[in-house]
Amino acid sequence: MSVGVYGQYGGRYVPETLIPALDELAMAWDQVRSDVRFGQELDDLLRTYGGRPTPLTLAERFVPGKRLYLKREDLLHTGAHKLNNALGQALLAQRLSKQRIVAETGAGQHGVAAATVCARFGLECVVYMGSEDMRRQRPNVERMRLLGAEVRPVEDGTKTLREATSEAIRDWLTNVETTHYLLGSCVGPHPYPELVRELQAVIGREAREQILDAEGRLPEVAVACVGGGSNAIGLFAGFVDDPDVRLVGVEAAGAASLGDGRTGVLHGARSSILADEDGQVLDAHSISAGLDYPGVGPEHAFLRDSGRAEYVSATDEEALAAFRDLARTEGILPALEPAHALARARDLDEKLILVCLSGRGDKDLEEVIGA
Repeated sequence: MSVGVYGQYGGRYVPETLIPALDELAMAWDQVRSDVRFGQELDDLLRTYGGRPTPLTLAERFVPGKRLYLKREDLLHTGAHKLNNALGQALLAQRLSKQRIVAETGAGQHGVAAATVCARFGLECVVYMGSEDMRRQRPNVERMRLLGAEVRPVEDGTKTLREATSEAIRDWLTNVETTHYLLGSCVGPHPYPELVRELQAVIGREAREQILDAEGRLPEVAVACVGGGSNAIGLFAGFVDDPDVRLVGVEAAGAASLGDGRTGVLHGARSSILADEDGQVLDAHSISAGLDYPGVGPEHAFLRDSGRAEYVSATDEEALAAFRDLARTEGILPALEPAHALARARDLDEKLILVCLSGRGDKDLEEVIGA
């Protein structure tokens, strides 16, 4: 497999202006991957600032008769897995002497993580967010502002994650000499899909060790929600070389780019996207702002085509039911994103199930109560 390419997916489809910045980022990433000091600094931050390792929780009442474990990324500082990637990229930005960060966000969790690390390292932070997502994720908007970030509303199109990402890229194009684009998922041009995967792979490494300690064997199936796909690719990284572990990604039914999409280019990479016969990108819909995206990371498209992972979907109603059921049976409020994974996990035939609980549900209470 060529660098930055996953079968027919991945690559770079960007203006020439961005190629030097991507080359610079790829070179820096290659250097720090073998740099013991960088690894130690990131590990220390994840442990002492982020709160890793996150625990594994057996959800004994959610699915009676099965052993369903939750990888508790909701307990990471800021309330979601996004901090793993944000910390790593902030350290990279410092290596590149970039003092300004731009980021996109849908559910707001990546925006909060970006704002958090910028506050921690004294970096300027601008977060682009669709105005519709700002409405339904208001608590995270206020968190970002309290952390010192400027949140810029995007009014184009569906006013959600797709348009926010486009605006963040435009900003980066204009300010590429001083700015690092802290992309939040395993999408975009090389090296972002690889970079984000490796920074999120801590989820899978920890979960693998923890479930072996708890059960003496690997899970029969590992399940995660998929929007852009960063928490899923991070979980899958711990088990992709174990053929007996089934990998299942769960998309939102109204944003199923792997289930209903076709090959195309979106935000700088070739992947599976929601598009019409002329290649025009279609609108996505989900009650979950973090899954409301018409594309997916290229490695997920490759895993689907190769048969190593399978991708299914859950409706808004199924996710809401899983949200409420986990709250009532386990005392845990999941974010609406992993609630999609929970909805499908309890339908599985397997008895030993691992689910990535990628974030907590405080941000979604208004949506859930109003549904």
